[in-house]
Amino acid sequence: MEERSRKILKLVLKKLAQWTIGKYRPGVIGVTGSVGKTSTKEAIFTVMRSIRVARVNAGNFNNEIGVPLTILGDWTKVGGKLFWLKVVVASVWRLIIPHKYPEILVLEYAADRPGDIKYLLEIACPQISIVTAIGDIPVHVEFYSGPDAVAKEKAKLIDAAPTNGFIVLNFDDESVLNMRDRARARAITFGFGEGAEVRITNFENRFSNGRPEGIAFKIESGGNFVPLRIDGCLGKSQAYAAAAAACVGIAFGMNLVRIVEALHYYQPPSHRMKIVSGIKGSHVIDDAYNASPMSMHSAVEALRDVKRGRKVGILGDMLEIGKYSMQAHEAIGRLSAKTFKILITVGPGSKFIAQGANKAGMAKKDIFSFDTVEDVLPVIVKMIKKKDLILVKASRGIGLDRVVEKIRQSV
Repeated sequence: MEERSRKILKLVLKKLAQWTIGKYRPGVIGVTGSVGKTSTKEAIFTVMRSIRVARVNAGNFNNEIGVPLTILGDWTKVGGKLFWLKVVVASVWRLIIPHKYPEILVLEYAADRPGDIKYLLEIACPQISIVTAIGDIPVHVEFYSGPDAVAKEKAKLIDAAPTNGFIVLNFDDESVLNMRDRARARAITFGFGEGAEVRITNFENRFSNGRPEGIAFKIESGGNFVPLRIDGCLGKSQAYAAAAAACVGIAFGMNLVRIVEALHYYQPPSHRMKIVSGIKGSHVIDDAYNASPMSMHSAVEALRDVKRGRKVGILGDMLEIGKYSMQAHEAIGRLSAKTFKILITVGPGSKFIAQGANKAGMAKKDIFSFDTVEDVLPVIVKMIKKKDLILVKASRGIGLDRVVEKIRQSV
């Protein structure tokens, strides 16, 4: 789409979305952060749809095109000129003739560049604002002056919450927790740390007969606790998503038992620490959707204490972290040396993962580096052994989802 046409489309969608919000006046729940946005958004939607008519962004509809598109209808795919004409006509028709409309919108707010949050807030200002996590080296920091600038951009969602609204903050992330002091709305915190109002305890990665099954933990709040299991994923990221969703449920007056009953229907999104059966009886932890230093560390750490089978890391570049790239990749390499028996890296940046692992004591014979995903695809099947536990993670631009599909082909 040419630049002029895109600008016109953005303006039209923005105005139609603003008018739609003004006409139907739904409650808006906004989610932002450097990691965990999509899982958190989906977990919140799972809780909300148990008590209200709700709508959530499809896929990654979280930018200046996707957010208004979600407000305007249940659109899940973007098409050509005829598609956009259909969107405009349908939206105008719904403005003229009243239609059924969701009571709650659960919207993901991306902040890839400075000014993104401000633009999206002009379209829809949430009554409940959630910040998932930021970390020391946030994704997209390449386009900001530094990590503090990223946190400042995300915090605009917190500033926008009204005095009678709520903000939901990650207790374990200092940059996020510090936003509590600037907010007008009531704050609810979640996390593993003692002091979080909604706390995750007794966390474990579940295995059965050597096969990864999922995670189990307790959600505690107000002196009460309820156990929860989430099948088909590993690691703490989905526990964080569930706890954030519990905070939103509490803001709506739900009790903990009802919240957890709703979360039993939660399905973690694809390529987010999902457990996949692989060739030769192997098991893949598919986290190939995206990567930042914080999410990469969390994913590798999830496998560090697992004692079952040979652990293989297939790790690619973490993109859009600018001047922090070398140190961030080397840090993941040092952690990988303590975690994996075999390390396979893909991409130019991830060679620093290999370098960090070798410096930390991992033998060179156990480290394999490839420039592109096309280079690793022809040999990956031969490199896998029976009952391997394999983590696949990188930024989306590296394309390691193709490695996951390759491993699954012979299942």
